[in-house]
Parts: sequence; structure tokens; C-alpha cells
Amino acid sequence: MKKAIKTIIDVGADGIVVDTECHISNGLPAIVIVGLGNKAVDESKERIRSAFASCNIPLPRKRITINLAPADVPKESTSLDLAVAASILQSDNACIRPLGSECAVIGELGLEGDVRPVRGIIGKLLCGLRAGITHFFIPAGNANQAKLVPGAYVTPLSSVQELYAGLQEQIEFSLQATGDQDTVSASRHFEHTLADISGQLHAKRAIEITAAGGHNIFLNGPPGTGKSMLAKALPSILPPLSQQEMLEITHLHSLVAGNYETLICDRPFRAPHHSSSYVAIVGGGTRLRPGEITLAHGGVLFLDELPEFTRGTIESLRQPLEDRVITVARARDTALFPANFILVATANPCPCGYFNTHKPCYCAPHRITHYRQKLSGPIMDRIDIHVNVEFVEHTKLLTSNEETDAAVRQRVLKARFIQSKRYDSASHLNANMTNQEIKQLANITAQAQQLLNSAASKLSISARSYMRVVKIARTIADLEGAASIEMAHISEALQYRPQNLQSLELA
Repeated sequence: MKKAIKTIIDVGADGIVVDTECHISNGLPAIVIVGLGNKAVDESKERIRSAFASCNIPLPRKRITINLAPADVPKESTSLDLAVAASILQSDNACIRPLGSECAVIGELGLEGDVRPVRGIIGKLLCGLRAGITHFFIPAGNANQAKLVPGAYVTPLSSVQELYAGLQEQIEFSLQATGDQDTVSASRHFEHTLADISGQLHAKRAIEITAAGGHNIFLNGPPGTGKSMLAKALPSILPPLSQQEMLEITHLHSLVAGNYETLICDRPFRAPHHSSSYVAIVGGGTRLRPGEITLAHGGVLFLDELPEFTRGTIESLRQPLEDRVITVARARDTALFPANFILVATANPCPCGYFNTHKPCYCAPHRITHYRQKLSGPIMDRIDIHVNVEFVEHTKLLTSNEETDAAVRQRVLKARFIQSKRYDSASHLNANMTNQEIKQLANITAQAQQLLNSAASKLSISARSYMRVVKIARTIADLEGAASIEMAHISEALQYRPQNLQSLELA
């Protein structure tokens, strides 16, 4: 038995290295695959037979036993096909050039011998690099995504014939270095911008603070006031993706998308319908795929009409809003997915939408109570900014805005640059501050702290809300370029707490 061929399979958002061992013995011609593979893995033997026949590659007319180690880990990927084929060639002495332990083979085979792209190629390469693998044989269709991974060497293959010819030293394998920082550039085109929205200065200011500090925001107001437009305009003032963010986001999307060649160059904006299932939002299923919460990582998760979602779905936001990750636990496996997104949620005052407005409301009191009870206190407490969006005067609807999106975006970029220096990380924002960082780095003045303490006492603000007010105030100060949090910053931050807390006046 020759040396095992290494390959990699997905396990949640991570991967695991699999050794593909092959033993050829006398007996009736057959291919037997062991190692806890599912039906897709077992069917690979038929794909390999057809691929070898189509490419005139001799297949040993003996008993071929394939072992996928570790044998106690379930394997559910067609990306093992090419590694199984390579292990057969190597065990049959059909290759002059053996593959070393620094090589991994990944790819799905077609019946004509073509090598088809597989999902999650970025995660596979990152897992292999951590395990000491530097050279990867991958499908040519995955080469575009693989370019984002730094420090690897890839050999794109279009057919199993290329692998066979290379192992026979009939041709030289092409070796391409990955991690070129100039491989992609973000396309900054937005369908909705803040300049398209007339009026709503208070809500626009809140959106700017949201973008600058990565805060979650809740927009409450009657229908037709522009809540959805404000949410959809948020990506237009967010900074472009860095190369590392493109790498991570593209990997997460490739785990569920059908197009394995797509590069995610813009921040994701996910807007699932309220009828979406719990698994679709959170993630999971039989193969533990990411949900909308994870697919919004690095971008915006827009939940329009939040009370219309099921209570279980709403409550599932507790962990990602607090920890920026989500743990998906099922009977067979557990996976940890990143979920660092900006939540934009909207709601109406009541089911009909016109309670406490100049338009008549026809909702019974118990319906209004039931509607509002869908949003629990712990969920609302985890949302930093709460804004009431009111009707806009008709005379202002066709007027042009004085401030452009470019000016707002520039302020957001400056505020994020200040934060990157403060936390020594481009991805760490004020919304992610820990309690220890708040005490050490918030730099709040004594007068501002006294005002906050007085407000917290009068408004019965929870400890979590207290800290979130400081985070918002720190972002407001960063937008102004102020080194310290002043009283004006605390005063404005307090305006973004829920309305029932704002009704009391400060002494």
C-alpha cells in the first residue's frame, strides 16, 4: 500500500484533513470505500470508473479498497473523488511522480473525466495550510476563489487526464502562487443611497452612527416613512471590504451557494422574508450549513417587520448580537459560525401600522399588546440604537438633499480609522468593545459620566444598556474627532434608547 493521498472536507465553517488510502489485492474486480462515507461518497466509485474509461486511463481489474481516515468522522463531500482517483493511480504504480505529504488533492469528477468545482474551497485551503500542506490540486473552476488565500500554491485541473499525465511526468504541473492582493477590487455601486431619502435627518444621523461604530439599530414607525429605504441605504456609507474580509465572506457564501467561482467583493446585505424558517435564518440542516445570520457576516442583516418573524427566530439573535458568533448544535455535530453583522430591524407601532399617528388605527388593544410582546426585553436591550421614524411633509419629498453620500462616507471612514488605531485592529469597532476596553479606552470625562449616572438612575437603565450608551457616545465622539466623551455626546447617545425611556426628563 502506497502513501496516503491527502484531501480536505468541510466541517462547519472549518475543515479536516482526510488521508485517502488505497489497497489493491487479487479478487473480483470491485471498488470498496470504507471510512463512514455517505451515499455521495460511495457513488464516487462509479464516477471514477466512467472518468477513467472516458480518458483511456487503465483501472486495475482487481479488488480496490479505499479507506478514508479518520474512519470515525462522517464524510459527505463529492470533493473526495479526485483524491480517490489519485490514490488508485499511485497504488497501481501508474505514477512516476508520487505526491508528498505537503500535497492535497481536491475535486469532483464528471463522467467524462472533467474535474468539477466544489464548495468551500477557501476553507479547505486554509485548513490545509494550518496542517502544513502547501501544494493543492484543485478544480480549475475554483481557481478564482483560491487566489484570495495567501501563502498557498495551487495546480488547477480541468480533467483527470491532466492529473494522470502529470503523475506520469508526461507534462509539468503548473504551480500558481495565491494571495495576490490585486486579484479583485470592490465594485462600489449602490441601488439605494442616503441622498435618495428626503427629510428624516434624525434617522439619517442614527444610520451614520450605526455605520461608523458597527452598532445595531431598530427603526420604528408607521408604513411609508422610509424605514426600508434607510436600511437599504446603509451599505452605501460602509467602507469597502478588505482583502481578509473578502476571503472570509467569500468562504462562508461558497458553503451554501451553487456558484463556486463567485467572489464576494461588496459587503453582504441579507434581507430574509419573515416567513423564512428557523434553520434558514440560524443555519443547520443535515449538513450544518450557514444561515442568513452567518451569510450577513461583515455586512448588514435586515429584518423587515421584525415582529412578524417567529418568536424562536427572534430569540435566536441573542447569542450573535452579544458574541458575534453563533453555535449551531445538532444531534450529530456542532459547528461555530462567525456572525459579526450590523442588525437593522424595523417594526410598525401596531399590526395595521397607524397606532398613535394622525391616521386612524383599527387594531384591538389585545392585538397591539400581542404584537409588541413578540419583541422581548433581552432582544431590545441588545440593540444599541432605537429611532422613531415619522412621516415626512409632502413639500419636502421632491427637494434635493444638501449633504452627499460621499461626505457621510468620509466621516464614517475617518471614525473607523480612529477605532482601528485605538484597538489595533481594522475589524474591531466600538460596538465590539468589552467592558474592560470601555473602562480603559472610552475616555469619558467626569461631567459626562455624572450625566450618564444621573440618567441611568432616573431611567432605570440596565447595566447592558449603560455600557451601550457609552459605546454609542464613543462613536459620536469619533465622528467629531474628539479624544474624550463629552456631555453632548452622552446627551445624544441617550436619545437613541427606547422611546419609553426618553419620556422622562432629566433633572
